Amino acid sequence: MTGWSQYWIAVVLVLIRFSGLMVFAPIFSSQAIPPQVKVGFTVALTALVAPIAALHGAHLVLSFPAVAGELGVSLIFGLSLKLLTEMLNMAGTLLGFQMSFSLVNVLDPNSAVETPVLGQLLSLVGLLVLISAGLDRTMLSALLRTFVVAPVGMAVVPGRTAAILLSMMGGVFLSAVQLAAPVIAATVMVDVTSALMGRLAPQLPVLFVGLPVKSLVGYGVLIGALGIWPRYIEARFDALLNAAMQMIAAAGVQH
Repeated sequence: MTGWSQYWIAVVLVLIRFSGLMVFAPIFSSQAIPPQVKVGFTVALTALVAPIAALHGAHLVLSFPAVAGELGVSLIFGLSLKLLTEMLNMAGTLLGFQMSFSLVNVLDPNSAVETPVLGQLLSLVGLLVLISAGLDRTMLSALLRTFVVAPVGMAVVPGRTAAILLSMMGGVFLSAVQLAAPVIAATVMVDVTSALMGRLAPQLPVLFVGLPVKSLVGYGVLIGALGIWPRYIEARFDALLNAAMQMIAAAGVQH
């Protein structure tokens, strides 16, 4: 009976750690995936991992510190990777403002909220990059490594983790600006040129000509910049994943 009780405690703690992946992480948290599939996948993964995770220095006691530690590791992993999606949405919002599409919103199937149409486009491109590069398997592999650096029931999230996450959230805006910079620069040049033409030739309908030209130039630069997006998105993903693993490793040595 003791063996079975230890096994079920390990199942509960491992299930808590996997919850962050399914709630926040890109691809796995998508609303397009039926809840039944998510539940089945999580239960199957937990059943496979729990016996192995219980062998790596685990502290199998169902207590508040153990549950809080597992929940902290889950949130660190999920929220860190969630910032990639937020970066793409923010970049799309900036592009929408510059290309006069700020009022065009669509329902995002991944978050079930209305988002700018260009934010939706960038989110879909990001998902395509993650899947084509096999980064969904990288996320699973990294989450499995957390059971080595922070054994089940042994994680204690330090207080400085919140400050680190806040600084990472602040970097989302900078990354979004970097991703949208080519289009922003091109459309600003169009605005400056239109303003100069309006001053030099007031009779020209600059307002009616400038907006379509800015949209066409923006789309042209956007298509040309697609070639650098996969490398940039993969680099941001690696940086976020490494930061998450460092915070989880720090939580594993606090006990």
